[in-house]
Amino acid sequence: MTLSALLTSRIAGEGPMSVAEYMSLCLFHPRHGYYATRDPLGRAGDFITAPEISQMFGELVGLCLAQSWLDQGAPAPFTLAELGPGRGTLMADVLRATARVPGFHAAARVTLVEASPALRARQRETLDGHEVAWVDSAEALPQDAPLFLLANEFFDALPVRQFLRDGPGWRERVIGLEGERLTFGLGEATDRPDLAHRLADTRDGDLVEVSQAAEGVATLIGERIAQAGGLALVIDYGAETSLGDSFQALKAHRKVPVLETPGEADLTAHVDFGALARAAAPATATPVVTQGVFLERLGITPRAEALAARLSGPALEAHVAAHRRLTHPEEMGSLFKVMGIVPKDAGVPPGLAP
Repeated sequence: MTLSALLTSRIAGEGPMSVAEYMSLCLFHPRHGYYATRDPLGRAGDFITAPEISQMFGELVGLCLAQSWLDQGAPAPFTLAELGPGRGTLMADVLRATARVPGFHAAARVTLVEASPALRARQRETLDGHEVAWVDSAEALPQDAPLFLLANEFFDALPVRQFLRDGPGWRERVIGLEGERLTFGLGEATDRPDLAHRLADTRDGDLVEVSQAAEGVATLIGERIAQAGGLALVIDYGAETSLGDSFQALKAHRKVPVLETPGEADLTAHVDFGALARAAAPATATPVVTQGVFLERLGITPRAEALAARLSGPALEAHVAAHRRLTHPEEMGSLFKVMGIVPKDAGVPPGLAP
């Protein structure tokens, strides 16, 4: 049975499902889910992430983590973790950039949160020569040491529920059937205490997205960092407050209808950074900055110029294009945001402080 047939059968038997249920099945079904069946990254895949665009991204992120580690007293040992590490490219660049930071590698216990067997195999190849542990979920991260964690384009893939404002109540957007075809619909208007705070900044017909999964992970990270110290860097596309429909599907680097090819396209939604910040208490969330500002503060342009001095021809053109793509407001520079989660008594990490 295909995933499309499975979804149709389930809705026919049980009624409409939430957008979150649909996302979860499409992305994480053990046999038919998008992440269980493929390596989605790169030109041959469906999307490309910042670490795959240029080594500069991972280098600067790594030095940010290392400086924060030093600022917190260089604790040893500590957990150096990444959520959803893709091919392992970001962690490889982080480890290369921090190799000369005294004591950093000796103290680091590298742990990757990855459930996909296919992606674990790629990560093992990329990080050959490094001692790495894998866990299936954030809950399984070690609890006995400070946590320095990266989440680059992780939270956008966690399932969201969508709610449409209807007077003082909300109607959930759901997925049902029209004949044999998947289609969107709306549930009955209900009072939702968890959305009471959104009545002040929305109007009738406005749509908001809520990710209980994302907030749950943020809570776990915040508790670990508040208790043991560390830093979480959340880098993703989104805004400080959810407003509007951001649910989208990508296939072969192009947007496609979200209900068209279940399990065969990447499904994402914009991250609500404000919700993550609230969920991370009792740790402290830093102000959100754009990726372009974050990288410029960390020195990406001088680094780009130093690398460019050794390049020419097509390699130089590709390098210049990569710098622009990571930082320019019309590319990833403004769409992507960065937020840190730190202990209450810790300083603001490099790149996030004005």
